[in-house]
Amino acid sequence: MGRSPVVASVPVVGQTRALHCYRYWRNQNARHPHLLADQCRERVRVGSEKGIRWGGRPRNPAV
Repeated sequence: MGRSPVVASVPVVGQTRALHCYRYWRNQNARHPHLLADQCRERVRVGSEKGIRWGGRPRNPAV
């Protein structure tokens, strides 16, 4: 039989500590909401270039 649900749901102490350390670091190094919004807009702009960067038709065809 498998492990009991109570034992299986208890995380390993090292994993918990690593998660807490990561979350603490992430909170201390959080980016400003305006920067996140700018990055999001840039990703949208790049993605809307109709595949030019990813093998689509060139913007100015060769003459």
